[in-house]
Amino acid sequence: MSSHAQPLVPARSAVSLAWPAALALAALMGIGRFAFTPVWPLMAHDAALSLEQGGWLASANYAGYLLGALIAAAWPPRRPLAALGASLLAVAALTLAMPLPHSVAGWAALRLAAGWASALGFICVASWRPARAGDPIEPAASAVVYAGVGAGIAATGLACLALMAAGATAAQCWVALGALALALSMAAWPRLRAALPATAASARPSNREPLPRGMAGLALHYGVFGIGYIIPATFLPAMAKEVMPDPAVFGWAWPLFGLAAALSCLMVPKLARRHGEIRIWRGAQAAMALGMAVAALRHDLAAVIVAALLVGGTFMVITQAGMVAARRLAGAAAPRAAALMTAAFAAGQIVGPLLAAWTARLGASLPQTLAAGAALLALSAWGLGKITAARGSAGHNAVDPRGNAP
Repeated sequence: MSSHAQPLVPARSAVSLAWPAALALAALMGIGRFAFTPVWPLMAHDAALSLEQGGWLASANYAGYLLGALIAAAWPPRRPLAALGASLLAVAALTLAMPLPHSVAGWAALRLAAGWASALGFICVASWRPARAGDPIEPAASAVVYAGVGAGIAATGLACLALMAAGATAAQCWVALGALALALSMAAWPRLRAALPATAASARPSNREPLPRGMAGLALHYGVFGIGYIIPATFLPAMAKEVMPDPAVFGWAWPLFGLAAALSCLMVPKLARRHGEIRIWRGAQAAMALGMAVAALRHDLAAVIVAALLVGGTFMVITQAGMVAARRLAGAAAPRAAALMTAAFAAGQIVGPLLAAWTARLGASLPQTLAAGAALLALSAWGLGKITAARGSAGHNAVDPRGNAP
């Protein structure tokens, strides 16, 4: 039976399989990776930090994420369950520890370690299947897993909004978010222990296959996505603050971003049945470019909302489509493929702000930088079209023609 003829699967069945991994990603990514954005205004106020110092703190997390991904690419986790558990515990502990240092260097060290833990945990989840290959429930279950990232971002943003409204300090926000990460991890862990394999299949010598040739092209475009995504993700909250100084209003930009990311993931399975992961990635990246172009051409609240929806509503779609495509292509080397893709994205996240700073020194304005990022994303989307044409229908179906797990 072709994938087009598979019966529809009840959403609650997918949720029952995937919610533990979704909660893990909410903690690992929503807090371990993205909590700094909504907490930063309070840190800047409480500690009188400059924008440059905030940039260093954000870059430390990006560097840790890249370092963790590179190490996992070279040495894939042999015990993914243990690695995931250690990553979840580390994210919670490092977040809880953020009030302890009283220097940029101390905060940067904690954010670097949190980035490392986030990368390792994400790779463990991304290389795992919530359902067996060929099971019609697999696409919907994967969508629920990746929706956890956006849900974590939205929850983090809403928590910070509530805490700010209550007059909380940055230190109190970090403690609350650390407690939330711990609670999410504890809720997910019993089911994760039952679902995830204790030892990775690719760790066995007989299965240590080289990555296929097409992985280099996928990773390159995934890195470009990282460059293009990080520019609006970095500057959208600041743009929202400029056009609407009231924190009760501009503070909603980040929860809206996360909500769009979570909901958009749930649309991917239906689209994939018709178009395949690469075409979904290409269309989502073009939509992200459009969102950046809108923010570049207009400087008002409507443009910020449109950009938040188009960027937030596509970045996890691209993440999900890209990681699933890489997993299908890599076969038994899926953990290495996930690490390579994550490393490419992390490198793009570091290169993006550096390019933005370089163009600013050359006299470019923020709208011009956004426009350049939009052009880069559009060019990459066009290049992905060539990959789609070369692969034909490969990756379009849920399993390969032999019915084997990719």
